[in-house]
Amino acid sequence: MAISWLATPEDSPFPPVDQATSHGLLAAGGDLSITRLLNAYRHGIFPWFNAYDPILWWSPDPRMVFNTDKMHISKSLKKVLRQKPFDITFDQDFKGVMHACAAPRLLKLPVEQHETWIHNEMISAYMELHHAGYAHSVECWQQGELVGGVYGVAIGKMFFGESMFSFKTNASKIALVALAQQLKQWGYPLIDCQVYSEHLSRLGAVTLPREIFVQQVQMLCALPGQTGYWQTTTLPFSYEP
Repeated sequence: MAISWLATPEDSPFPPVDQATSHGLLAAGGDLSITRLLNAYRHGIFPWFNAYDPILWWSPDPRMVFNTDKMHISKSLKKVLRQKPFDITFDQDFKGVMHACAAPRLLKLPVEQHETWIHNEMISAYMELHHAGYAHSVECWQQGELVGGVYGVAIGKMFFGESMFSFKTNASKIALVALAQQLKQWGYPLIDCQVYSEHLSRLGAVTLPREIFVQQVQMLCALPGQTGYWQTTTLPFSYEP
């Protein structure tokens, strides 16, 4: 199946998602403007490409998601949560979280092979989404140091997870629990995880057929959600096992 190349106007439509390849690749080209990114997410599409390569747009089938009220918290993680090892914040250091999500990938490669999909072009685009009130982060701090976190995009009452990192044991898991708890309180039922991973499956993520996922995304994106920076509206994280 031939891959579609996107037209130049940032509001040009994407091809139907059922035209994606078996691996989920749907289209190439275009740009990472706020208009195009929001249009992509509203249709169950996201960008994923290496630096200096053409922009690639994906819509895999099936799609992995978290139901915010059905995360699996193991006994060992509950024990850690009771110890409150980290200070949790929202939207305090979005750029820092993005750079930290990229860092583990960079550190594993020689300088000349620093290929990561969280590169400068992506960071700049998602910083614009953040300043526009659509992209958000959860941070875990220990003694003033950023040690874990997760970031993604929120439209309406739908949250699209992008990446997470952990420099201390369980930091990314706790950031994800904090995110799910807060989204549940706000009435967000789903967190998009994009593609299957055993790690996320152990935490309770499940797969949905793409057709069902896209239907739910379009419905949830049309609902009113939390706007602006979340740091001024988020309640303090307090997990109750």
